[in-house]
Amino acid sequence: MNWNYAQPVPILFGNGRIKELGEEVRKLNKKKGLLITSHSFVTRGIALEILKESEGLLAAVYGEISPNPDITECQTCVDLLKEINCDFVVALGGGSVLDCAKAAAAIAASDLPVSAYLEGEPVPSEALSLIAVPTTAGTGSEVTSVAVLSDHARGLKKPLAGNALYPSLAIVDPELTVTMPPFTTACTGMDAFCHSLEAYWSIHHQPICDALAVYALKLILQNIRIAYREPENREAREKMAEASLIAGLAFTIPKTTAPHACSYPLTSMFDIAHGEACALTIDWFLRLNAKEDKEGRLQRLAEELGFTDCKVFAEEIVSLKKDLGLRRDLKDLGIDEETFERLVQGSTSSNLFNNPVTVTEEHLRQLYRSLL
Repeated sequence: MNWNYAQPVPILFGNGRIKELGEEVRKLNKKKGLLITSHSFVTRGIALEILKESEGLLAAVYGEISPNPDITECQTCVDLLKEINCDFVVALGGGSVLDCAKAAAAIAASDLPVSAYLEGEPVPSEALSLIAVPTTAGTGSEVTSVAVLSDHARGLKKPLAGNALYPSLAIVDPELTVTMPPFTTACTGMDAFCHSLEAYWSIHHQPICDALAVYALKLILQNIRIAYREPENREAREKMAEASLIAGLAFTIPKTTAPHACSYPLTSMFDIAHGEACALTIDWFLRLNAKEDKEGRLQRLAEELGFTDCKVFAEEIVSLKKDLGLRRDLKDLGIDEETFERLVQGSTSSNLFNNPVTVTEEHLRQLYRSLL
């Protein structure tokens, strides 16, 4: 078995490490930067504090990134980066902020519009320096070469991938996640869970990423219910932030698989939160993949996680979704036949083909019928 491993993002992890951001900004030896964040960090005054700490190196703030960021938001960031002649970016927020900022930092080096990259244009090979500061525990975007953007006008949501999307530095401060509400805690935590499990069974899996995936899965299973029920539990928050980071390292090389492919139309068509959308199908695909698991890898994983087999493991995932208040079907949406077919056709993005079992349209129809 031949494999390669590289992880180019330096990581600062620990409670309170957000205080080191100003120092890290100055270490970049750049002249002018843009802080990209969400509206809440502007209204709470945190963005202004960061601007002051940068001692003039951060020239402006863009604080209008929404969940599942649209290409228009990313284009605004690109235009602003060019307009004020920025040479670095600080991204503070959840996965949507990090993804949008990463894409903007790369696309700002080109003359093409953001829309071109959702249509298949390769991501530029270079990008502006970017410090990623996650405030949720789920996406792992601070250490990955992937950014997911949406074109809401066309009902599209697609991942972009390329080495230029790796941040220059990740500062992971678990204390920043304490204010996450329970639903966000559940969704982001299950996103990290799916990253880990999909990385493990991806056709591109390799030993280092396998080990990272197993480690992250154990942390999530041990801590996600606690973080959900006890938001102020600092130990659970720290372990979930660690799991999210490790899960990001686990999947950035093997990539995600069928559950993530299915999540894109579920989010773009029905506005289901990303992590909830991934979790909706993960147990179905676990059962499917386990049936064809001739090497017994998934059986060994189930046993290492404390389950007798993959059937029991899948049942635990369903139980976990119930405990976290996440949807377990699509029955409330009243999906008609035309919408059903759009859902099937929309689930065929490239990461579908990383799945160990070849997923056909008939598989997808069986999956979605089981949820109606």
